[in-house]
This record gives sequence, C-alpha cells and structure tokens, in this order.
Amino acid sequence: MDESGAKEHVDRGEFPGHRTASGVLAEFETPADLVRAAVRVREAGYRRWDAHTPFPIHGLDRAMGIKDTALGWIVLGGGIFGCLLGLWMQWWTNAVDYPFIISGKPLWSLPANIPIIFELTILFSALSAFFGMLILNGLPKHHHWAFSEDRFSRVTSDRYFISIEASDSNFDIEESRALLESAGSVGAKVVWEREHEDKLGSDNDGD
Repeated sequence: MDESGAKEHVDRGEFPGHRTASGVLAEFETPADLVRAAVRVREAGYRRWDAHTPFPIHGLDRAMGIKDTALGWIVLGGGIFGCLLGLWMQWWTNAVDYPFIISGKPLWSLPANIPIIFELTILFSALSAFFGMLILNGLPKHHHWAFSEDRFSRVTSDRYFISIEASDSNFDIEESRALLESAGSVGAKVVWEREHEDKLGSDNDGD
C-alpha cells in the first residue's frame, strides 16, 4: 500500500491488519471547560458525539446544539390514541356489538364512559413516554467503548468527558484529537477497538 492509501486508512481510524479506532475520548476538569469544548466540537461540524458528566450542567444542551425533543409529540399522540380507543371501544361494545337496554337508559352515553377514556389516555401516554424515550436515546445500550478507559470511571464523581465516534463522517484521528486538546482537554486519547474487545474479554474472564 502506498503512503497516501495508508494515511487515508489512518485518518479514518483504521489500518488493514491492525486495529480500528472506536473514537476519541477527552477529559476535562471543570464544567465550564466542558461547555466551551462542546461549542468547539459542534462548530467543527461533528454529528456523532456526546458529553458525559456526573450531573446535569446548565447550558450544555445549547452548547451541543441539541434540538428540542420530539418526545412530547410522541406522548401527545399516544394520549390521543388512547382517548379515541377508549371512546370507540365502549361505543362499539355497548351500542353496536351487544346493545342491551337497562332501565330505559341510552345504549351509549359519554359521561358514563369518561373513566375508561381517561384511564386509557393515561395508559397510552405513559407507554409512549417510556418506549419513546428508549427509542430516541438508542436504548438499551449495554456497553459503550468509553467504558474500556479506566479514567472514564471518574465521570460519576468529578470529571467531565467528550467522546467523538469514529463513525462520524468528519472523524479524523489526528484532527479530532487535536481539536479536543486545543479546546482545553487535560487528556485526549484514541480508544481502539481491539482495546475495547480485550477489556470486555478480561471482564468476562474475571466473571
């Protein structure tokens, strides 16, 4: 392979016969450093990246360019569906499928059926919220390549991280790492797929 071909593979995070990069992981000491770095990563045009923090940070979603979630519309749709289902189900069973006159009362009356309509509205809203959240967040996700880095364990206590996926169309090992380092990272490291697999293997052996 010539030098240009080799460089192309390295830039993309892979090299034939060797190992493939999962991404670049950068560590930051303060929330302010993380927010500033998030702005830099967003402005660089990256799409497949994330910020990891031990607690919610005000303004981070804006710095990352995260748009308003569609979950509210999903829940609204689920609620409307449940409402209409409860309405239709009681009308069909009482007025069409099995009409039964009791004390001269109408076969179907809205006030008498409101409790079931309400319950189904709440039920389908809750189900839409639960499953919609899982789908929008790509869950369940049992493992992330950043977990193979020992220092990443501090993300639950006093450190802040940004990870850029190698699958991002703008990903370049050297440029991505240099961007994070220039953004104030105390350490930016390429996480290789082989390291990730070895880590999983060692964890399974320990079990």
